[in-house]
Amino acid sequence: MTLAEKVGQMVNEAPAIPRLGIPAYDWWSEGLHGVGRAGIATVFPQAIGLAATFDESFLRQVATAISDEARAKHHDFVRRGKRGRYQGLTYFSPNVNLYRDPRWGRGQETYGEDPYLTARMGVAFIEGMQGTQPGAPPPKYLKLVATAKHFAVHSGPEVERHHFDARVTEHDLRDSYLPQFAACVREAHVGAVMPAYNRVNGEACAASPRLLDTILRKEWGFGGFVVSDCGAIDDIYREHRLASSAEEAAALAVRAGTDLNCGGTYRALVGAVKRGLVSETEIDRAVGRLFAARFRLGMFDPPALVPWAQIPMSVVDSPAHRELAKVAAQKSIVLLENRGPLLPLGAGVRAIAVVGPTADDEEVLLGNYNGKPSHAVTILEGIRAKAQARGVAVRYAKGCGIASRSTSGIAEAVEAVRRPEVGVAVAVLGLSPRYEGEEKDSLLNPGGDRRDIALPGVQQRLLEAVVAAGKPTVLVLTGGGALGLGWAKEHVPAILMAWYPGEEGGSAVADVLFGDANPAGRLPVTFYRSIDQVPPFDDYRMDGRTYRYFRGEPTYAFGFGQSFTTFRYDDLAVAPARGDAGTTFEVSVTVENTGARAGDEVVQLYVAREAVAGVAAPSVPAPSVPVPIRWLAGFRRIALAPRQREQVRFAVDARALSIVDGDGRRRVEPGWFTIAVGGGQPTSGGAYAGAAEGATVRLEVTGTARTVD
Repeated sequence: MTLAEKVGQMVNEAPAIPRLGIPAYDWWSEGLHGVGRAGIATVFPQAIGLAATFDESFLRQVATAISDEARAKHHDFVRRGKRGRYQGLTYFSPNVNLYRDPRWGRGQETYGEDPYLTARMGVAFIEGMQGTQPGAPPPKYLKLVATAKHFAVHSGPEVERHHFDARVTEHDLRDSYLPQFAACVREAHVGAVMPAYNRVNGEACAASPRLLDTILRKEWGFGGFVVSDCGAIDDIYREHRLASSAEEAAALAVRAGTDLNCGGTYRALVGAVKRGLVSETEIDRAVGRLFAARFRLGMFDPPALVPWAQIPMSVVDSPAHRELAKVAAQKSIVLLENRGPLLPLGAGVRAIAVVGPTADDEEVLLGNYNGKPSHAVTILEGIRAKAQARGVAVRYAKGCGIASRSTSGIAEAVEAVRRPEVGVAVAVLGLSPRYEGEEKDSLLNPGGDRRDIALPGVQQRLLEAVVAAGKPTVLVLTGGGALGLGWAKEHVPAILMAWYPGEEGGSAVADVLFGDANPAGRLPVTFYRSIDQVPPFDDYRMDGRTYRYFRGEPTYAFGFGQSFTTFRYDDLAVAPARGDAGTTFEVSVTVENTGARAGDEVVQLYVAREAVAGVAAPSVPAPSVPVPIRWLAGFRRIALAPRQREQVRFAVDARALSIVDGDGRRRVEPGWFTIAVGGGQPTSGGAYAGAAEGATVRLEVTGTARTVD
């Protein structure tokens, strides 16, 4: 290739080079929770909802379905001579940023606020997308190339992302912002990494030698390519002011390790080479990485040799994938309250009043970075279909808009609830992608981020009016993150969090309301009481953020979720109970479904260095640096029939017990550790409130401290 031809291959819209048999290729495709922006495709729940399933193997299954559709679509496009944007095999997903602040509009795209959960779900998603097996090296041909983004620290504010400098301590960087990226590289062998728009400690992420070379390639052994976020190379000189021209910005990025520019700034690299700002050898390095990816995708081999090329178009929007989307939505729903219990709705209910602005809204199902379903079932439609099959009438009134000031529709909603035949009111409230999301993408809120986590005022007034009407009320919430639910918790007997539940979301919500599905989703984020409990948005210190460092009382804790049945934990044990910093401890517990209904339980294991209430402790050596209050170190979703028991085992190794010191080194230090296992977190005092909720044991690490890679 000539220099100009090489540079042409380093932008996402790479032109053909006919004399070398290289077809045109656009590197930009989207697949966050289904093939996005490429016509009809199955739309699964938004990523935050998939995280709420707490089910790695199931997410791998979902990602496998997405990649099946992606492969089928790509080869169909090629057969029709189409090689444009959103038609390739390199996907800009998953988003494994930490959802550190509930105001962030793009938090919905993530797997929540915990590095461990995000790592496990991110690894599973990448394996499903790339066609790799857990723990195995990548095969000869990759199914797709997944992209772990946005490296690193990116998590709002959206309006400042193009020029903001995220100042983070080495402890927070290594303890919270990087572990999930490391897992995606080391365990899942992700094919691509996308740097963030922002700076980190003064360096633009897309031109950071420390992030892209020292950490990503040298420490973690990354062998794929790095692609900039779209327009981020422009930001290096226009917004961050770290260069004076496009040539200088492009050269800085290439020299740091960004191989591909989503955008057109890299076209200035021809001039940058002539000026001596970057060498042609460095250009060759980048182009080599890009073509290695295309070869691994089988793009230059006969389709007959590439197993993934044989996937037929019939998989796209297939009945099996639609059913999978419904199951995913069912698994993602979190039951927050169920006093009475009110749910599931009994046979005596003759009519239901459905009210609220997100009840009959298709966009609320889809989230952002979404595909287009051939048919979507809104929550109202799902309830109507289920109710009709049972002879139950449904009355509907919207009541209000998502964030309008008009209250004129509330009276109509209250009238529907007060009708004598209505036995239950279902208020469907919350957020939509028009209200939260990426900068400039949210029509009702161009900034993308929320200023508050309370329900929009008009919706709160609607809810209060519906409850005052005197009928038992179910609150179904849509949205991509935490909502302030203090009033609702006190006054509404049943609350479901449905997220942005995908194309079959309405069917799934109806299944839960009527008892055809037993909810077992868990919150992947803390539901704070109000925004007053959260530090300033642009403060990237983790102190006071997420369940790991937040010392207040939330409305609902990370990991929380209820069921229509009950579970008991017995025989919690750790073996050995004492060992040095290199010991792998086995934790086992028996879980029994003590109720009358089959259901899933999400068994969660937390580690803490603090003494646990009710457990006698000798002198406990204090850790040398501040540590999280507790941290998730294992989880397993299991299905149990009534009275069925299952023993669940976890391996707690050095990394699970490690902390990060002030220099960013991960270490295991001697001392006592509390291991808490249950269906959620232990209480603020450290213990579970009752035997049915979980139990704690202690283990001791002896000897000297040990550094963990």
